[in-house]
Amino acid sequence: MSGVRRLGSRLPLRVRLVAGFSVVMLVLLTAAGAFVYWRVEYALDRGLDTELASAAGVIAPLVSADGTVAPRDAADATGVGWQVLAHDGTVLDWGGPASATPLVSESRLDQVGESGVRTFDVGSLLPAADTPYRVRVEALPDTGAGTVDYLLVGVRRDHRDEALRELLLQLTIAGLGALVIASVVGDQLARLALRPVERYRSRAAEIATGAAHLRLDVPEARDDEVTRLGHTLNEMLASLEEALDRERQFVNDASHELRTPLTLLKSRIQLTRRRIRSVEEHEAALDELAVDVARLAELAEQLLDLSRETEPRDAVGDLAGAAEGVVRRWGEAHPDRPGDVTVEVPGGATLVPVDPHALERIVTNLLANALTHGRPPVRVRVRREGDRAIVEVVDDGPGMPPDLLAQATRRFSRAPEARSRPGAGLGLSIVEHLVTAAGGELRLCYRAHHVATGARTDLPCRHDDRMTVTVLLPATEQPVS
Repeated sequence: MSGVRRLGSRLPLRVRLVAGFSVVMLVLLTAAGAFVYWRVEYALDRGLDTELASAAGVIAPLVSADGTVAPRDAADATGVGWQVLAHDGTVLDWGGPASATPLVSESRLDQVGESGVRTFDVGSLLPAADTPYRVRVEALPDTGAGTVDYLLVGVRRDHRDEALRELLLQLTIAGLGALVIASVVGDQLARLALRPVERYRSRAAEIATGAAHLRLDVPEARDDEVTRLGHTLNEMLASLEEALDRERQFVNDASHELRTPLTLLKSRIQLTRRRIRSVEEHEAALDELAVDVARLAELAEQLLDLSRETEPRDAVGDLAGAAEGVVRRWGEAHPDRPGDVTVEVPGGATLVPVDPHALERIVTNLLANALTHGRPPVRVRVRREGDRAIVEVVDDGPGMPPDLLAQATRRFSRAPEARSRPGAGLGLSIVEHLVTAAGGELRLCYRAHHVATGARTDLPCRHDDRMTVTVLLPATEQPVS
């Protein structure tokens, strides 16, 4: 059975469809033919049985106690063969077309049973018997002599059997013809149904060889399973092309950003090795190399953050605690800049479905972005409004023009004047990645312009002269684990 399944799985889909359709048609035609044959056979047998019952009703009263029939002319006038048998199968009298040889065996006599009447077919239909009979066996009433038991009346089945054989032949020919026609029609229907799929396959093969701009030819006037599949595949191809374009742009931008520190490292090493230097000069060169290596390490870490899978949605973190911790650590690292960064948090925890490490990364990037591209003082404010937790970072810098505001969350996106500052333009991209994965929203507002990404909310945007970056996250009551 497993071998047959493996062989069937190797056959083309069209062949398997036609084969399955043909098998179903064969079963249906066989069942229909069997039903027609049974009904015709029943009708013919019923006519013979009526004739036999009528003849038995005439002959039975003519049977005497010793098993003879008188007058015989009345019995022969029925037109059927008849025999009178003893209980052991011995023929006591006979007439009509019947001979002295019993028409049925003794074992069949035993099958008459309590009903007293039983009908048998003598001689096969296929192959055709020489003397086919339909025989009615009727138990006679006991007369006390103990010699007469059964009356047999039989009629030849030649016409009946010939009609059934002709019907069987016609049904076989008609069934085979219908099966062949159905198979041919099924094959053509399968070809027509699978032709669009083959076109899709051919076009997909072209796309796979590099023609990414191509799309499947889907008829607009049709709406069936195949056309819906074509539309879905076209949408998938468009999404894949868009994703590939984004990844290609990301690789190009990453290569460009990595080229600068790598070139600086190579140049510093070459300059350092051009002449013999003192220990102090080597230490100074190493300090410069350390700055470039730190920049490379930070860029690599940010790229990993963008490619890393987000944490499970069942993680819970405290947004207020994360903001306080980030601002406190910044103040400890910059004791000479008191008042540059302030934080305002509500009393108690502000829980959101985000991992604590991801929350710290969000607040750290927002604060670094404000300090690098804005101007102190920077204010970090955490609050809760209904089912939303909000962290807002405001600075007094020059803000962003509208065209840059719309691209601020793109990877490596920086204004021309910001390229001399530290950073690689990935901070807001990482924030957007983490916030969107948590079902939140990132907003950038400056004057009358604002940009929002993620799950849009109806929170009003600031319209003053201060640059504001806002993160909205769904709040939760689940306790921190």
